[in-house]
Amino acid sequence: MSLLQSSLPKAVVSEILHKNFEKLPDLDQKLFTLGPLYLAGNAGFAGLISNSLYRRALNVHAARLASSLPMAVLPFLTTSALYNAVVSQPLLSGDLNCPSCSMIRGAVVGVLGGAVYPILLALPLNIGLASRYSTAPLPGKGNLLRYCLDVSRPVLNKMRAVVLLQAFFGTYLGSRHFETYFKLARISFGQNEELQD
Repeated sequence: MSLLQSSLPKAVVSEILHKNFEKLPDLDQKLFTLGPLYLAGNAGFAGLISNSLYRRALNVHAARLASSLPMAVLPFLTTSALYNAVVSQPLLSGDLNCPSCSMIRGAVVGVLGGAVYPILLALPLNIGLASRYSTAPLPGKGNLLRYCLDVSRPVLNKMRAVVLLQAFFGTYLGSRHFETYFKLARISFGQNEELQD
């Protein structure tokens, strides 16, 4: 628990941090507010890439726009909301006072929301399209899981770089957001010493 949380109620800490957010330098404010959108934008691109890879693997040529639009929008919205709920809001409310926790949370959101979720979302969408347009031979009910794994293996191999990029960017963003929070805490409470757990 940090020094500022031990002496003030949680609601007061959160209110003070929100009020003093405008006193931060413009670069810190922009990074704090727009950073999750960049991570979410990368998630949208990951969704489009994974959709394209599954479409090629299953020979789906129809419904390009109908499958691409949700694959860009849903990962974008999910990653942005997840990052704000797990990293940004806990920092602004004074609940997250650990730099490594912030970095780990950012990395997990980057990997799960920004890479794994788009890949998992593209699979059933494209299997449904392949079934509807009869572009790839689909297995019986008993072999569907093995079929999904076989189709996904090359896609996952090609998406490995995207997963690593999202993990790196999520870690970096979590680190920078904690630095911004630390500056905000020093402005708000006049503490020059480091926050302690």
